[in-house]
Amino acid sequence: VVLSTNSPAALKVGTQQIIPKSLASEIKVTSKANSQNAETSKRVLKVRSMVESLGVPLVADAEEEAEGDLESPGTLRRGLRSTSYRRAVVSGVDFDSSSNFKKKNRMSQPILKAVVEDKEKFSSLGRIKQLMTYCCCFIENAVLYQNYKEKALDIDSDEDSEPREQKLDEKVVFDYKPLRSTWSQLSIVKKNGLSEAISQEERKRQEAIFEVISSEHSYLLSLEILIRMFKNSRELSLTMTKTESHHLFSNITDVYEASKKFFKELEARHQNNIFIDDISDIVEKHSSSTFDPYVKYCTNEVYQQRTLQKLLATNPAFKEVLSRIESHEDCRNLPMISFLILPMQRVTRLPLLMDTICQKTPKDSPKYENCKQALKEVSKLVRLCNEGARKMERTEMMYTINSQLEFKIKPFPLVSSSRWLVKRGELTAYVEDTGLFSKRTSKQQVYFFLFNDVLIITKKKSEESYNVTDYSLRDQLVVQQCDSEDLTSSPVKNASTMLYSRQSSAAHLFRLAVLSNHAGEKVEMLLGTETQSDRARWITALGQDRDGQKTDRTTLTQVEIIRTYTAKQSDELSLQVADVVLVYQKVNDGWYEGERLRDGERGWFPMECAKEITCRATIDKNMERMGRLLGLETNV
Repeated sequence: VVLSTNSPAALKVGTQQIIPKSLASEIKVTSKANSQNAETSKRVLKVRSMVESLGVPLVADAEEEAEGDLESPGTLRRGLRSTSYRRAVVSGVDFDSSSNFKKKNRMSQPILKAVVEDKEKFSSLGRIKQLMTYCCCFIENAVLYQNYKEKALDIDSDEDSEPREQKLDEKVVFDYKPLRSTWSQLSIVKKNGLSEAISQEERKRQEAIFEVISSEHSYLLSLEILIRMFKNSRELSLTMTKTESHHLFSNITDVYEASKKFFKELEARHQNNIFIDDISDIVEKHSSSTFDPYVKYCTNEVYQQRTLQKLLATNPAFKEVLSRIESHEDCRNLPMISFLILPMQRVTRLPLLMDTICQKTPKDSPKYENCKQALKEVSKLVRLCNEGARKMERTEMMYTINSQLEFKIKPFPLVSSSRWLVKRGELTAYVEDTGLFSKRTSKQQVYFFLFNDVLIITKKKSEESYNVTDYSLRDQLVVQQCDSEDLTSSPVKNASTMLYSRQSSAAHLFRLAVLSNHAGEKVEMLLGTETQSDRARWITALGQDRDGQKTDRTTLTQVEIIRTYTAKQSDELSLQVADVVLVYQKVNDGWYEGERLRDGERGWFPMECAKEITCRATIDKNMERMGRLLGLETNV
């Protein structure tokens, strides 16, 4: 890109620079007699909005298409996409600083900067009370919350927020994507040396506070797209009933309005002073009142998922229109479900963000108690959301199962507000049939429904019909894994040993003893599963009450989730990227059993979704965080 030699940017950093194309407009240069190799037909770019040089290497989105004049060797991909609120406000740049002359050939990116500001420098931390007015025209291509990762949650990172100096290179960079700025990279912070005037811990605290504001902005943008592109789409609404539409979008408009109010106060606090003293009062206020719509939205989750699956499977018109909307440039090719789940994701992130602020706040400061109170309120909100979603899902599941069971024995009332499904599935039961002259072992398929207080044993007639053959209270169950050594050394019948040797290659066995079934009799069963992880999951579920929960958490392996996982069975754990999980079991065929750090929920998930945390400092900090979050959770 060749800049006009008379432009401020050219006078400052040279005539040939890499700049975001979206910040330039095309003009034609008239030929001049004294110019060398005059090119009257060549288009050049004129800067229409000055940006501040940071010297940050920029990397492009691979999927974004190149724009502009293909004949120009300086053609850039339009990758300008602000990744948060702090990148969303673009302003002018001060060209008075002579030190910037040394920073030639640096990349440029828009920075949140005051349009009107006091010229007085910050003399000391105690006098940082400078008021500023901000331009609130957010750039159009700000990143959506689906692509946002909260840096403040990396509590083990002591890395300086300032970008490293980019090495000068003769190569032209064609692809770029602006890196996200942090609080320390705001132009007003850099200009006044505020980042160097405070301690490292206080700087990290400011970064964490700013993260709440910037991530809320990205979240708000995503909600706006969900409402404008999907909920308010007349074309999409014509493909479904009003009930289906209500189940799909619920009260998302109320959630959006609540987020707007929250962000408005956060933004006002940020505009008032670049050095934000505290936001705990704002978080506490909105968590205790404004955020009530979140509970209703999360409670509707079971209807939402079921309705979407049904529409996609049975409604071609809905599927076609939805696909067309998702491919619109405003949606960034993201599926609608990624927008629908955002309120659940956001509400579970808030306690972690507040805990990071709490961690960076001195314990002897009044702000620490304020932060703890805000953390308590937002943790209570998350608990209410989780309970609402869980209760609705469990109630629906109980009524569904009850309608599918046909008792061949004495029945009992299954549906209860205090009963829920723990695990269900088909197993192979190995039964010895005693004949007149010999004994024979046969296989039978059984289907278990394990609830929190009772086990129901059935035979499957169809996908929606089961005959109940036996049941027992859960505390009457004793489960034991079968190993070849156990079978050969224990005083069991030879048939069992032979059975194991025949079936060990095809099935993974375990014993289940029912001390007292529906008739008060003792029953012993030898059961098999198809995979090693299935056996481990059934043994864990059937014997969970006898586990005692006495495991020392500090000795457990910790893993960080690197890919979102949605639970597909009752004993599985839904996880988001950056979640931390304590691992209780590891099965060789690719499954972990773990406890989610942020709320203590326990379940199974694939190993491929996680990577092990090895840094001792990080492990210790995670345990401290879990203690704070779960400690507050039990006291709300």
